Amino acid sequence: MIRRYGKPPREDQRYKARPGVYAVLPRGGHVLVTWKDGLAQEFQLPGGGIDPGEQPLAALHREVLEETGWRIGAARRLGAFRRFTFMPDYGIWAEKLCTVYLARPVRRLEPPREDGHEAVWLAPDAAASLLQNDGDRQFLVAALGVGVAR
Repeated sequence: MIRRYGKPPREDQRYKARPGVYAVLPRGGHVLVTWKDGLAQEFQLPGGGIDPGEQPLAALHREVLEETGWRIGAARRLGAFRRFTFMPDYGIWAEKLCTVYLARPVRRLEPPREDGHEAVWLAPDAAASLLQNDGDRQFLVAALGVGVAR
């Protein structure tokens, strides 16, 4: 069974399955996260949805590049969690199945491609306290052994 973070699903709501991949990206005593501006402003682990027919690792590389401008390597699966949420950018209620990887940021290639995203380097304990999603926070704390899990 995959652990759920956040609110339980609403019985009056239908949810669209939305598999995604996300990365904990430590380097030089810091961790690379994404600041997302727009309808939902928040710090998040870089990543996002897996397109139909796309392999999870290919999606991870694509999403991290789009949101941070960084190429990554040595990705290792840490685990998965799910959460039920409204996605304002898409106007849908989703059951997000989030697979989290630990990866190494290799090189910055360009600025983030995705509008409203900014790559931010934070101390791991600061990232743990600023991540809005409890699942993201738990995986970051477990992977890096820092911060206080809520």
